[in-house]
Amino acid sequence: MTYLVGSHHVTLSVGGAQEDVDFHTRVLGMRFIKKTVLYDGSSPIYHFYYSNANGDPSSVVTTFPWAQAGVYGKRGTNQAREVLLSVPAGSLDYWVKRLAQHDIKSRRFEALGRGRVAFLHPSGIEYVLVGNEGDPREGYSGNGVAPEAAIHGIHGMGIHVYDQDRMVDFGNEAFFSQGKVQEEGDLASFQVGTQEFGNFIELRGNRSDEQGTWRYGAGTYHHFAWNLDTLENQAAVRFDIEGAGYTDISELKNRTYFKSHYVRTPGGALFELAVTDDEGGWDCDESPEELGKNFMLPPQFESERESILARLEPVTTDSD
Repeated sequence: MTYLVGSHHVTLSVGGAQEDVDFHTRVLGMRFIKKTVLYDGSSPIYHFYYSNANGDPSSVVTTFPWAQAGVYGKRGTNQAREVLLSVPAGSLDYWVKRLAQHDIKSRRFEALGRGRVAFLHPSGIEYVLVGNEGDPREGYSGNGVAPEAAIHGIHGMGIHVYDQDRMVDFGNEAFFSQGKVQEEGDLASFQVGTQEFGNFIELRGNRSDEQGTWRYGAGTYHHFAWNLDTLENQAAVRFDIEGAGYTDISELKNRTYFKSHYVRTPGGALFELAVTDDEGGWDCDESPEELGKNFMLPPQFESERESILARLEPVTTDSD
């Protein structure tokens, strides 16, 4: 029987490289664990990875800074939009104050039975901290973030859709929905996979915005990755998704740290089916103590290291 564990990572197309590093590390206090490049296409674009204390699957945010290349996206409907991160339920006031200290406007509110704090990434992407009781994932208390407030990991993803029913059908027919749909106003939410935390899909009905872009482009959400656990299970899940009629799905791609297929969902969001096997993991090319300290390239790009570095803007991280 095929199965899905929970979330794996989220990947965003952001603006400037340094402002993205500063936002995730110096503001949100996340751990910087990897500096590499986008594997697709010929333009050298950074790929940054941020995580909780242990780099758990379901804790990682990755970004492509596109501003240097002058490539921008458009946020809209039928597109993944909100980055939902899990924090301790009692820490929301702390986060409102911390964000204000960094001149970031935020909004405290309640939705679907949980307290939340909404704010924007410097590139305009929508972030929401969601208060959770009992989340066992260990936050990283870097850059002055209090241990009792540190980000546990991913809570889930927010998708703006023209028709919520099509995504609910996809979850029920092909994507391991736990079955219960919670509704509140124009927001519907359900969980997928077997885990208790980190696997919420939130659907916001949106028939007013124009269609959002799906390509790479600063200021937009690119994809959300799910943990399929083993290569055998991943292959079987891909086969089942295609068999259900959702055939817009890629071949297997080796991303060094994990191996993946990508499928376009009926709500527009791009889902990644990811597996970290014995060849992968964040420490497959750096020791656990050195994570994020080096500029890592896959073997096929290593001969171009100097040329690639010369075309990328310099960045300073807390791992340097």
